[in-house]
Amino acid sequence: MTHTILIEQVALPDPMVLKVIETHVAQMQSQSPEESCHVMPADTLFREGATVYSAKINGQVLGVGAFKPIEGKHGELKSMHTLAAARGRGVGRAMLARLMADAKASGLDRLSLETGSDDHFASARKIYEDAGFTYCRPFAGYKEDPFSVFMTCRL
Repeated sequence: MTHTILIEQVALPDPMVLKVIETHVAQMQSQSPEESCHVMPADTLFREGATVYSAKINGQVLGVGAFKPIEGKHGELKSMHTLAAARGRGVGRAMLARLMADAKASGLDRLSLETGSDDHFASARKIYEDAGFTYCRPFAGYKEDPFSVFMTCRL
């Protein structure tokens, strides 16, 4: 069955987007020690100037993603999450492609990210690798951490 994934920028948090972000926050907090968990709740994402997106299929929000400027033309990818029921349908890849395109259009020339190092995060790391992200040192105040990996990509 074919489906169209609609990626839209979210100006204000709507309840469906908030629910996916809350699911993401809860999952990240359950998989990482507190000192190694860098997930941002929705209010922090918006307060820190992140550009937030939703991914919908047939009007249902199945994923979220965001990027925020860090310094100069460097941005950070934040809160990439696809609901478990929608995984394997291309939501994450479609979201990442849109985030990268819009980050570049906004004037950024590099995106970096922090994600988990254990097996729970292997599929996410594969999506990032396939999109051209390479492993790097911590950035923007992050510290070396056995529970984290850092990746970056020139846009």
